[in-house]
Amino acid sequence: MKNIKYIGLVIFLIGLSIFTGSIFLGSFNLTSAELDAFLKEKNYKSEVIEEELRKAVVTSENLNIFEFSSNVRAAYQASNDHYDALIAKYDAEKNWDKKGEQYQYKIFGKPHTLSFDLAKKAGKGFVKENQGLLWWLTFGLGIIGALLFILPNYKLLGGPGIKNNGIYLESSTNKGAIAWFVLVYLVTFYLLLYFMPDYVVNWTYILDPISEALNGGLGSQWFVYGFLYCVIMIVMATRMYIKYRHNKYQVVRTTSVLFFQIVFAFLIPEIMTSLNMPGYDFKNAFPLDYDFFFEWNLDSLKNSGAIGIFILVWGIVLTLIIVPVMVYFFGKRWYCSWVCGCGGLAETLGDPYRQHSDKSLNAWKLERWLIHSVLVFSLVMTLVTLYCYFTGAQSFLGIQSQWIKDTYSFLIGAWFAGVIGTGFYPIFGNRVWCRFGCPLAAYLGLVQRFKSRFRITTNGGQCISCGNCSTYCEQGIDVRAYAQKGENIVRASCVGCGVCSAVCPRGVLKLENGPEKGRINPTEVLLGNDVDLMKLVNEK
Repeated sequence: MKNIKYIGLVIFLIGLSIFTGSIFLGSFNLTSAELDAFLKEKNYKSEVIEEELRKAVVTSENLNIFEFSSNVRAAYQASNDHYDALIAKYDAEKNWDKKGEQYQYKIFGKPHTLSFDLAKKAGKGFVKENQGLLWWLTFGLGIIGALLFILPNYKLLGGPGIKNNGIYLESSTNKGAIAWFVLVYLVTFYLLLYFMPDYVVNWTYILDPISEALNGGLGSQWFVYGFLYCVIMIVMATRMYIKYRHNKYQVVRTTSVLFFQIVFAFLIPEIMTSLNMPGYDFKNAFPLDYDFFFEWNLDSLKNSGAIGIFILVWGIVLTLIIVPVMVYFFGKRWYCSWVCGCGGLAETLGDPYRQHSDKSLNAWKLERWLIHSVLVFSLVMTLVTLYCYFTGAQSFLGIQSQWIKDTYSFLIGAWFAGVIGTGFYPIFGNRVWCRFGCPLAAYLGLVQRFKSRFRITTNGGQCISCGNCSTYCEQGIDVRAYAQKGENIVRASCVGCGVCSAVCPRGVLKLENGPEKGRINPTEVLLGNDVDLMKLVNEK
C-alpha cells in the first residue's frame, strides 16, 4: 500500500511540474492583420496606441510570455503617458474642450488584464496546439497521482475512529519545509491569478475546449481557477470520505459542499453565460459577494431583463431574510460548512492543516476585532456605492466611491480572501479567511451568538481530556475547555463542521438545534464564558 502511495506522489509531482512549467512554453507575437483585428474589436481610437502596440508585438521574433507582456504593458503605459501630458497641457491652458477630447483616447483598465487579452490572441506553440495532451499531462496526471496517494488510506487507517496519532509529526503538515513549500506555491499561484494573469495564459489554452463547451467562449484565468477549484475539491473530498467514513454527518456534509460548488458556483454560471445571461452564483450572499451592489453589476442586472431583476431580488432576499432565518434554526453551519465554496475548499484541501489554528486568547481577540472591522468596511463601502449610484455623486461623507471599492477589492477581495486566505493554510490553519476576514461569516456569527437554536452540547462527566476536539477545531476554539466544564459551546466563530464531535472517543460532544431556553447558562455574562475559558486555557 505504501508503495502505491509513493508512486502516486511521484505521478502527482510530475503533473504539477508540467502544469507549472507550461507557462514558460510557446511563443507570442502578432501579424499586422491580427493586430488590426484586435484594435477594431477593442474600438481603440488612438493612433498612438496602435503605433506603440505595432512596435511591441508585430515582429518575426518569437517572444516568450514575459517579454511579450512587458512590451504590451509598456505600450499601453506610453500611450496613456502621451495623453496624460496633453491633458495636463490643456488643463494649464484652460482649454477645456481639448482637455476633454483627450480622454477618449486613453486606455482604461488594469495593465495585466489588457496584456492578457492580447496574449490570448498572440500565443503559439506546443501548449496551444496540443490542448488535449497537455490536459492529460497536467490535470490528468495530477488527479491520478493524488488518488493513488489517497486511496490506500482506506486500508492504512484501519478501523473506525480518528486520533491525534502523528498529526503533528507528518512531514507535510507540521509547519516544516514541505508545508512552507506548499504555502509559497499557493501564494505564488494566487499572485499570478490576481495580478499577473497574462503570465499564465498557457493554462487557459489547456482548458479552452472545456470552456467553449460550457459557455461558448475561450477560457479565462477565472475559468481556470473555477475548474481547478472543483477538481481539487473532488480529489480532496475523496480523502475526507476515507478519513471520516464512519461519521455520516461528515460524509453528507462533504457531499453537500461538493454539490453546491460544482453545480451552483461553477456549472450554472457558465451555462448562464452561454445563454447570454449574467453568470451568477445563486448561493453567494452579500457581503461575501461584495460587488453585488457595485454600479457595473446593478446596471448589468437591470439590462438583463427578467432574469436580471430576479437575481437582484434574490440577492437581497437571500441576504436579509433567508440567511438570518436559516442561522436561527440551524446556526451558521448551514452556510459555512454545507454550502459555501470558501468553506468547501477549507474542509477538503485545508483539512490536513486544521490543527494549526491558533487557540490562544490573543488570537481570539484579534479574530473578533479583525472580522468585524472587515464587516464594517464592507457595509460602509456599500453605503457609499449605493449613495453615489442613485445620486450621481462621486463621493459620500468625503469618501470617494471608486477609491473605497478599489481598496476593498484589492485588500480584502484579492489579498485577504485569496492570497492569504488560501495560501496560508499550511501554517495558520485552513480557516484563516473564514475566521479572521469573511464579512458574511461575521454577519452569520452575530446572529448565531445571540439569536439561534444551534449549540454544541457537552457531557463533562464523560470527558477524558484527550484533546482531540481542540486539536481538530479549525476555528481556534479550545473545545476541551468547554467540555471539561460541561458547558454548551455557543461561539460566533463556530461553523458547526462537527469534526470535534467526530473525533471524540467518548461521544462527549453533540451538535443540536434545540430551544433557545437553556442554550446559554443564565449566570453567564455577555461573552464572559468565552473569556473565562480562554484564560483557563492560557493558564494551562
